[in-house]
Amino acid sequence: MIIVTGASGFIGSAVCRALESRGDRVARIGRGADADLQWPAIGAGFGAEAAALIGTARAVVHLAGATISERWTARHKRALRESRVNLTDALSRAIGAAPMPPPLISGSAVGIYGDRGDEWLTEASAPGSDFLGTLARDWEAATLPASKAGARVVLMRTGVVFGSGGGMLGKLKLPFSLGLGARLGSGRQWLSWIALEDAVQFVLRAIDDPAMSGAYNLCAPAPVTNAEFTDALARALHRRALVATPAFVLRAAFGEMADGVLLASQRVRPARLIEMGFPFRFPDAAGALRDAVAG
Repeated sequence: MIIVTGASGFIGSAVCRALESRGDRVARIGRGADADLQWPAIGAGFGAEAAALIGTARAVVHLAGATISERWTARHKRALRESRVNLTDALSRAIGAAPMPPPLISGSAVGIYGDRGDEWLTEASAPGSDFLGTLARDWEAATLPASKAGARVVLMRTGVVFGSGGGMLGKLKLPFSLGLGARLGSGRQWLSWIALEDAVQFVLRAIDDPAMSGAYNLCAPAPVTNAEFTDALARALHRRALVATPAFVLRAAFGEMADGVLLASQRVRPARLIEMGFPFRFPDAAGALRDAVAG
């Protein structure tokens, strides 16, 4: 049995389909009526029965977390921290309490590096000190109860995921299709990304490969600037994108989130994936975007 959190999300639903298609039984942790296990209240731990079930899993894939793609009010910042740090801690403690703790494949993000301009970033690079950098650092640290108990922990520092039916492209496809696509700010900021299919294959490998542990930059080897991404998506949709949305407009609309996400630059190299010879099906953004647009 594989336990999955965030199973109804863009990546989680694809992971569940892939697991079930290869014959794995999937149990889901969530807050909906269709969840096999319910999340505990914030600040509380899993009950004995739920913790015992978690302890019997072959692996736990943790993908839950509130969206970062909305204005960061104080309330939403609290939700981001609770849904990542607090819930990860509760899950990690339940895993750590098992007689034989199962592997934990846990979400993180390239946002851990902060806004770093043109600097090449690898898994050895220091975290940033902005809101997302601090959040992701604490998110990863919340897995320590599992690793200290002997569980194998894999941390997925995921870039923007390109795929059909959801994620960032799900929001951008309509305006770009209408010829309203625009680069953001200067367009020089770097975007590190991964195709959905490659992200799913990484998760399956992380479940199966006992040699994998620690942090991995889950992104393709060729990041693109925002201007290059904008042009590639417009071309995939047979449109043109000739305008730009000024940074001050983005800041007025989205506040701190504009600088933390839309205008931030992370030029990330997946050094550990390259070293292990990970077989990227989509190593370049143009091909990944064409495939995602085609559905």
